Amino acid sequence: MTDFLFGERHRPGRIEVVCGSMFSGKTEELIRRMKRAKFAKQKVEIFKPTIDTRYSDEDVVSHDKNVIHSTPIDSAASILLLADDIDVVGIDEAQFLDMGLVDVCNDLANRGVRVIVAGLDMDYKGVPFGPIPALCAIADEVTKVHAICVKCGALAYVSHRLVQNSHRVLLGEKDEYEPLCRECYQKALKEEENNERKNNA
Repeated sequence: MTDFLFGERHRPGRIEVVCGSMFSGKTEELIRRMKRAKFAKQKVEIFKPTIDTRYSDEDVVSHDKNVIHSTPIDSAASILLLADDIDVVGIDEAQFLDMGLVDVCNDLANRGVRVIVAGLDMDYKGVPFGPIPALCAIADEVTKVHAICVKCGALAYVSHRLVQNSHRVLLGEKDEYEPLCRECYQKALKEEENNERKNNA
């Protein structure tokens, strides 16, 4: 037990990114790491974008309903103002924050803060999303987690949108998105294309 606590307390400044599709356990992993740090008597603070109000205005909540208190923010710069004298900073749904997050995370890590970032690495079209790709590039450690494809049971590749909406940001759950592997995602796109042709015929 002593070794475990020593290891948590003496981690140098670093950036850890947990990324993947929806329903892959990103927030669950962020909460797990933050709770371990709290258990090791470290000062922790979790931030999330104010836009994310799906389960709670303030708390970070996983799909499995695990909860940890957080501070909602409008911009990445707010983290530097609110993370004074903190050992570990957690950031959930980081894809919704601005590109300034990359410099903020670097700044914190260079000051000796452990930064744990969770977010979608791709949007519903399979396009790299927000600051996550750049954060993966500068991270000390990247953990790619996977959901299971709802069609075939393989590892999911992307969050497929089930509703007609072309806005890049659309908060949703299982009624709006489903995790699909690459092959099933391509099939779904072809099916949608065929249906669109029929409707326009």
